[in-house]
Amino acid sequence: MGRADFRVHTIGCGSARPTLRHQPSCTVVEHNSNLYMVDCGEGAQQGLARQELKMSRLAHVFLTHLHGDHVFGLFGLLGTMALKDLRGHITIHTFEEGREILDYNFRYFNRDTPFDIHYNILDPHKEEIALETPTLRVRTVPLRHRVDCVGYVFEEQGKLRHIRRDMCDFHGVPHYFMNTLRQGADFVKDDGTVVPNELLTSPADKALSYAHLGDTSSFPELARMAGPVDLMYHETTYLDANEADAAKRGHSTARQAAICAREAGAGALLTGHYSSRYKDEHQFLVEAREEFPNVILNREGLTTEVRSVE
Repeated sequence: MGRADFRVHTIGCGSARPTLRHQPSCTVVEHNSNLYMVDCGEGAQQGLARQELKMSRLAHVFLTHLHGDHVFGLFGLLGTMALKDLRGHITIHTFEEGREILDYNFRYFNRDTPFDIHYNILDPHKEEIALETPTLRVRTVPLRHRVDCVGYVFEEQGKLRHIRRDMCDFHGVPHYFMNTLRQGADFVKDDGTVVPNELLTSPADKALSYAHLGDTSSFPELARMAGPVDLMYHETTYLDANEADAAKRGHSTARQAAICAREAGAGALLTGHYSSRYKDEHQFLVEAREEFPNVILNREGLTTEVRSVE
């Protein structure tokens, strides 16, 4: 898999009240041509269209919590997917309360879908594996908000070694053995000679990771639970001047997010969930960079590659 096959698309990075600059929360993680949505605020389906992300590639929606600015776009999204006559199934990762609320509304607003809606029920109070595929693992991190809330850490796994074509040709390795070779096996010739894997392959690419830490207040254990990661999205709803509001409403400042990124060993920090009271998002960048140098100022339509900074 190429390096550009793990990226983060920002659909919405505003907070609860939409503005003319920002949409409510929605992020799409793209990995190996598959799309994984984290939260689904209003306008999500238009955002997908603007960024030319095909709904047919979306099979998982991970909800961090059940506030409307993170959920209200889901009914329209599934309705449009039904109008497109998309088949198969979509899995919604949420809490038991979320299943009850969504199922009730789906029966009214999305009653005739040509695809199945599945639920993966999460416990918001513990760390667990939400999804595991041969190439990707998604685990949860309990957050601290005004309601139950979790973050998600996307971690690559099962990376394969690279074939050294010249050495394989020299030792006569047959084509059908290449995948076994990439998994680390030695090659045994017909005369019994063992050719070590290290001579025939080069090391696999570093497994990359992305942490999505949505609505949460700042607390010391978060960095340990989430990190280390190559890219961290951490909400930056407020600036220092409004730190008291952040604590009261279960949110974080740009400085607190940057400290978390630094302590988690993150390669880069992606900002977001901006309060509508601020008219200049550049302030978030300035404040965060006082604590952590590699900060990316988020905006709708931004695509951020997950890459190693080593």
